[in-house]
Amino acid sequence: MDIDQDILKTMKSVVEGLRTDRLPWWVSWREIADYYLPQRYVYLMSTSEARAQRTQRNAFILDGTGTMAARTLASGMMNGITSPSRPWLRLNIAGQKREELSRDALIWLDDVTLRMLLIMAGTNFYNAMAQMYLDLCVFGTAACIIYEDYHDVFRCYSSPLGEFYLGQSDRQTINIVAREFTYKVRQVVEWFGEENCSQATRDAWKRGGAQWNQDVDLTHLIEPNYDTKGKLPGKFAFRETYWETKSTETKVLARRGYYEMPGIFPRWELTSNDSYGTSPGMDALGDVIQLQHETKKKGQGLDKLIDPPMIADIQLQHKPTALLPRGITYVAGVNNVGVKPAYQINMPLNDLSVDIAQVQQRIKETFHNDLFRMISNLDTVRSATEIDARREEKLVLLGPVLERFENEALSPAVRRIYSIVNRADLLPPPPPEIAQMEIEIQYTSILTAAQTAVATIPIERWIGLIGSVAGVRPDVLNVPDWDETIRYYGQQLGVPAKLAVPKEESMQVTNQQHQTAQLQQAVATGGGLAEGAKTLSETDVGGGANALSKLINPYGA
Repeated sequence: MDIDQDILKTMKSVVEGLRTDRLPWWVSWREIADYYLPQRYVYLMSTSEARAQRTQRNAFILDGTGTMAARTLASGMMNGITSPSRPWLRLNIAGQKREELSRDALIWLDDVTLRMLLIMAGTNFYNAMAQMYLDLCVFGTAACIIYEDYHDVFRCYSSPLGEFYLGQSDRQTINIVAREFTYKVRQVVEWFGEENCSQATRDAWKRGGAQWNQDVDLTHLIEPNYDTKGKLPGKFAFRETYWETKSTETKVLARRGYYEMPGIFPRWELTSNDSYGTSPGMDALGDVIQLQHETKKKGQGLDKLIDPPMIADIQLQHKPTALLPRGITYVAGVNNVGVKPAYQINMPLNDLSVDIAQVQQRIKETFHNDLFRMISNLDTVRSATEIDARREEKLVLLGPVLERFENEALSPAVRRIYSIVNRADLLPPPPPEIAQMEIEIQYTSILTAAQTAVATIPIERWIGLIGSVAGVRPDVLNVPDWDETIRYYGQQLGVPAKLAVPKEESMQVTNQQHQTAQLQQAVATGGGLAEGAKTLSETDVGGGANALSKLINPYGA
């Protein structure tokens, strides 16, 4: 589609400004990629460097501890936050407690949650999340675009480091995103249609054959839809534009509007007003470089120790030698030494090995491997209480990171997916009492539940104290509101609403049980009195003092 030349010029200027802002980070990311993931991020290299890299695999990595530590952290977060094998989120009505909602509302919320999780499992959502966790742990910043899809309802497109640029709003949330990437001619035509492509791309498409595999440089810009120049309909909060980077035509490939930001862009940790985050990969980079240096020196030392540089008698020049084990080389002259080491090798192998092990351990701790491999790394068998205490201590370190990831990745992703699924009419209609209410998201993943479970410890200690005191003072059992205590405890642990009887029904059943217990007690008491009266009336006590004594002591004791 044709577009006003001034609008296109403005958008190109926005991308240029974002590129300038990202330049210092780009230099840092290149070094990080060399020591962690050198084969993945070709957008951090020039074209000639990328071609050379294909023949020089892992040129900077001699010890893969840093890479494995990053993958362990990414896998642990994937399994602990958004595991595809268990529910990790729960929908609720904003500003209301679940116990205040009707049973129909709770069932609808649980049903919608289940449908969304099933749809996510049928797409590439979890594959994209796994890649996002790795980028986040190594580089501190990740990006993923979520588009509606005819086949899978929605589809996720992960963007590697070096491909995208980010800009922040006044609230330090990402609201401007630009990408520069490459597609083949065939992909561009299939995605945007031949009529929207530049003349050069259309010509390559018509020629066919190898021309279809030619690279086409594309630029993509997502920005708020608030200015008047080039504004789309006001119902859209964001707009995006695609154009061919090298084309001189005033034509764009596509221009669309979105009700919500179509992408998610989490950062591990922010410093001031930076648009990009810092990461454990940056924190451990010095140790990783030191590890490669020491590993290289250790290898060189072992080579010299096993196969040292030699000096030889000039008489042996051009003479056959046998330096293999048990080999013998004959030298003219008894007192001459034919071959000997040039110098003595005194390598502190043990000290070097210990230092390398310490560096490896520091790298693993920086990537929180001790949290996700806590049990397997224990030297001795520990009690469950001690393991829980250690886990709670480690979770404190990940608390701010988990909260930021929920705010910058999970919540925008869930809202985006919910909107797409809802627009596709794949959700049941809500009950009337909550139809106009705002839905909020609660997370029930392993890490979230583990952190939430820390809040249940006081409840467990309180109940344990009551149980201990009850042996001496049974009346302390009347202090807690047991129904509210159990329900609150279950909510903190993420127990589904279907497993709990509604509060009204529970109270009704409890009242009926109390009434039945009181009636049974009254019947038992009344029966005992009636039996005692019958026995007393049939007793032959005689008269006078004898009768009085038998009434006082009927058993004659």
